[in-house]
Amino acid sequence: MASDDRAAVLLKRLDKLAEQRSTWEHHWQQIAEYIVPRKADVTKSRSAGDKRMELIYDGTAIHAAEMLSASLHGMLTNPSMAWFDLAFVEEELNTDDEAKEYLEGVTQIMQREFQRSNHAEQVHELYHDLITFGTGVMFIENAPEGGVRFATRHISECYLAEDEYGRVDTVFRKFKLSLRAAAIQFGEDALGDKLVRKLERNPYEEVTFVHVVMPRDERDAQKIDSGNKPFASIYIEPTQKIIIREGGFDEFPYVCPRFLKASFEQGYGRSPAMTALPDTMMINAMSKVTITAAQKQVDPPLMVPDDGFMLPIKTKPAGLNFYRSGTRDRIEPLQIGANNPLGLNLEEQRRQAIRSAFYVDQLVLGAGPQMTATEVVQRTEEKMRLLGPVLGRLQAELLQPMIERVFALLIRQGKIPEAPETIEQESLDIEYVSPLAKAQKQSDVQGIMRLFELLSPLAGIDPGVFDHLDTDGLVRYMLRTLSIPASVTKGEGEIARDRQVRQEQQAQQQELNEATQTAEALGSVAPAIKVLQGGGQ
Repeated sequence: MASDDRAAVLLKRLDKLAEQRSTWEHHWQQIAEYIVPRKADVTKSRSAGDKRMELIYDGTAIHAAEMLSASLHGMLTNPSMAWFDLAFVEEELNTDDEAKEYLEGVTQIMQREFQRSNHAEQVHELYHDLITFGTGVMFIENAPEGGVRFATRHISECYLAEDEYGRVDTVFRKFKLSLRAAAIQFGEDALGDKLVRKLERNPYEEVTFVHVVMPRDERDAQKIDSGNKPFASIYIEPTQKIIIREGGFDEFPYVCPRFLKASFEQGYGRSPAMTALPDTMMINAMSKVTITAAQKQVDPPLMVPDDGFMLPIKTKPAGLNFYRSGTRDRIEPLQIGANNPLGLNLEEQRRQAIRSAFYVDQLVLGAGPQMTATEVVQRTEEKMRLLGPVLGRLQAELLQPMIERVFALLIRQGKIPEAPETIEQESLDIEYVSPLAKAQKQSDVQGIMRLFELLSPLAGIDPGVFDHLDTDGLVRYMLRTLSIPASVTKGEGEIARDRQVRQEQQAQQQELNEATQTAEALGSVAPAIKVLQGGGQ
């Protein structure tokens, strides 16, 4: 198939995806206008630097969305601490000294690359898209200077499609690029005659391009060139319907998490902002009326006699207005009853509903001098339970594919050392050690400690009650659950040696104790022997 024909086919696919997405766009535009106005250009064309706050009279939803996105960032991918570990699927290898040392080294390398990159600011933007639009799109690629680079795409640019398992595996991105930047990125010869002529006239003119990433149906798996990689990467110039660059990826370069997702809806997810949108629109309308009422109360309309009052009215401070003495021809404020406590109560109810939609009540513990440490722990556990379903989806659609993609990129860059021969064929697993994941696992540890508290009184009656527990396995489980670094734990070999030394020391101590007891016994018997010997003489 010729390049023009393939480009036309792909553009028809884009048209179909655009038709499917059109039902979401009006919803996204409303959300953007009221909750994230800096991105209010889904269906409307906005100029850079244009004012976008004209509909905002109450910032409750904006602040609540910012709080939730910041909280998810801190609880899931906090850049100031480790938020994931690597482990072997084969449980026995996780206690092997060589395997533990290798995994800890690889984990440190990956965490360092995350911190060196632009991951922190881009993933924060992704969280904000998740809780507002319900769908986030992030592109992960090799950085020109080495390492990895992340780019969160505006939802208005992206058109998504799922595979048979409900996973996003196709992204069409329609974006603008200046002709100068396009010539640098793709090469001037690839742009086509039409764009080359425009480039000569105005190199800073922005034109539209389409980037397609999708599974490659026809490929030779034995070949490793870019044209036979599992995922195709195709750039199209839509006005000329030509392919200007084609390549491929070894794994899907996008992560496309959804905050919540209905089973019958394809591609896109739903968000807390969608839940809060009716209350948000209402509170803004009510606040506008309240502001008008307050303005009327502070600067009320005036009643002026209509029988020959010709002087200009001075409403500024210290202004003087003259009227005829002995008459009622004076200027008086119009009493409109602007003080409406019912309206203020309704506004506060709407604000509370918005905060609840964005989990603000759960995120803010409200700990004070009257709250005990136990109550704080209980509130934290409650927060984790409420956010648990969200964590599950984000682990599957964001954290795991993101870590796997970065791992693969670093391997191909040679930054991940080769695994020892004994473990090079073993599969790796990801363990999440973020504050949110730790808090959820904490209940398991507390259950174990509670078990020991219950068994301890029984051990005084029957010491055999602890025979039901594998203490070694229990300790390993707690170490893994609490994400204790491998550098501060001992391997199985070292533990065995320490136990052997301890047993030998105990045996020596027992022999010494027995010898001491024997000597003491002989010492107490010796005087009696001497008496007996003396009596016999």
